[in-house]
Amino acid sequence: MLRLSDLKNTKVYQEALKEGEELGEHRGEQKAKLAVAAKLLNRDMAVKYVAEITELEIEQVRQIAKQK
Repeated sequence: MLRLSDLKNTKVYQEALKEGEELGEHRGEQKAKLAVAAKLLNRDMAVKYVAEITELEIEQVRQIAKQK
């Protein structure tokens, strides 16, 4: 019978776990960038500079600007 501890030691489980952690980290970074972009736009910083600083696409920053 396969136990959970046995499953956690498999290569498939380890790869899936790593992939999930990386995805979560990426989503967190994106969320933080979007929050910083919104703050900069609220301080009337130009879209071009906000995109440069946050490393977001200009279109993403324009969308945030439209929402405020």
